[in-house]
This record gives sequence, C-alpha cells and structure tokens, in this order.
Amino acid sequence: MKAAYIHFLVASIIVIGMHSLAVPQEKLKIAVIPKSNTAMFWKSVHSGAKLGAVALGDVELLWRAPVEDDDLQEQISLVDQCVSEGVSGIALAPMDKAALAGAVARAAKKKIPVIIFDSEFKGTLGKDFIATVGIDNKKGGNIAGEQLAKLLKGKGKVVMLRVKVGNANIMSREEGFLETIAKYKGIQVIEKNRYASGTTEKANDECMKMADKLKEADGIFCSYEQSTMGMLRALRNLNLTGKGKFIGFDTPAFALEALKRNEINVLVAQDPAQMGFLCVKTVVDYIHGKKIPSKINVDLRVITQDNLNDPDIQKLLVLPSMAE
Repeated sequence: MKAAYIHFLVASIIVIGMHSLAVPQEKLKIAVIPKSNTAMFWKSVHSGAKLGAVALGDVELLWRAPVEDDDLQEQISLVDQCVSEGVSGIALAPMDKAALAGAVARAAKKKIPVIIFDSEFKGTLGKDFIATVGIDNKKGGNIAGEQLAKLLKGKGKVVMLRVKVGNANIMSREEGFLETIAKYKGIQVIEKNRYASGTTEKANDECMKMADKLKEADGIFCSYEQSTMGMLRALRNLNLTGKGKFIGFDTPAFALEALKRNEINVLVAQDPAQMGFLCVKTVVDYIHGKKIPSKINVDLRVITQDNLNDPDIQKLLVLPSMAE
C-alpha cells in the first residue's frame, strides 16, 4: 500500500514538473516558517512542501523552523531574516495571530507575498497576506466533541487540556469542542482551565498537576499533538490508560500505537503534508500571476481502530514517515 502511494506521488511530480523543466529559469526561493520542527505534524508539513518544490521544478525550498513552538521572538526574527534575504515568497504558521503582524507587514512592504497556514492571523487579506491554507479548526473541535459524546453515551465527566492563550487555531478547536459538549446535558466538564504549551514534557507536567481530575474523568480531549502525547504519558504514569475515553488530535507514531492499544480511542487528523504542498504551490501560482483562492481548506479525518488500515487513512499517514 505504502509503495503504491509513493509511486503515485512520484508520477504526479513528473507530470506536474514537466512544464517547469522545459524552460530553464532562475529558481524562486520560497520560505516555509512553521511553529517548530519538533512535532511530527511539522515534519509532515516539511515533507509536503518538499514535494511541492520538486513538482513545480523552479523552486528552492527554505525551511526555517524555530527550535521551540512557544519561542515567538525567534519566529519573528525568522520572518525578518527571510525579508532581508529577499525571498520570493513566505508561507507562515504564526504562533500568535497578532504578534507577527509587524513582521508580515514588513514582508508586504517589500512586495514579498505571504500565505498563512495552519493558524489564524490578524491582518487584512489582499494587503498583508494573499491566502490561508488549513483546516476548519472549530469544525475539528465539533467533531471531537461529537465523538466523545458518542463514546460516553451522552453522560459523564470530561477534562479538556487547553493550549496557551494566543494560539488562535487550537483555541478555535477547543471552542468547537466545548460548544458541542454543551449540547449534552448529561456531560459535565470538570476541568477546562489547565493550559499547556511547548514540548510534550511541559504538557505532561501540566497533566500531572491535575491528577485528581484525571482520576475522576470519564472522558478527555486534547486539542493538538504535544498535548495529546503529554496527556498519554501522564495517564500511563498514573495507571489510568483505558479507564476513560480519550480523544486526541494529530497522528504522531506514538499516538497511533496508543490507538492500537486502546489507550486512545479516537484521533482527529489533519493532512499536514497536503498543507505543505498547497502552501508552496499557491505562493508560486500567485507569483506567476495565476488566480488563487483566498481560502484553501484541508480535509479532516476521524481515525479509530476500525478504520486505521483503510487505504484512504494509510495515504494520510504515509508521508509523516518520510519526513526525515
């Protein structure tokens, strides 16, 4: 299955790239600036972006990743560095929807097109940035809420681990989750004000601080990769895996193995490789004068033990293993 999918990708690259190879030209320098390089999610974005660069043929990909996903100043510096280098275009996943506004404005002043991916951004479409690429985050939270309510049969106590304030896309997932859970009068949210950021280890530390609530919980929701992994480690440390229902977000290998072992019941999955590919392609299309959509949606999938081996799910999971 994996080999067949890779052959399909290679064939696509050859077909898409033939036009670019026909006329030699100076390569465009497209910088992709994620929130970090630690999570498998970002490694998968990198894989998709690399495929996009190869497929288009006239692109040099510049992967500029902060070391930590909560180092806002480093991300601002990376945007400014790309502007000073005179890159052809930038794809940015802003850590904070407002704090990157100045750096993005400096790029726009230099006529460098910026596409925003994965995250929300406080700016003006068409002036500060050219388009957005990503999932409907609130819908992702709604899906997680429906899945947990179904597993709990509409009643029980629930814990949600939050992301730090300012990370707008993940906050939207959490709002969607709470909105959906509120429809079920038999479900009580007993913890929704515990915040985690940065690494899996930091998320684990926050989870351990609410051990009493975890022991009481019938269901748990974590809204992004590091919080899902940190929560899983905490549940293992507390001997609570399998006690309640656990909904996580994203698909690192660690979480997929936990899904197989019934330590996690559902993973809500994005397609980060597709996200990376579309970012590069859209920026390049814009530079070449093609009309681009202002909003490009990436699909969401629900992954369970029952559908883990389905061909469509395996297509989604194949590229993360190619990230390095």
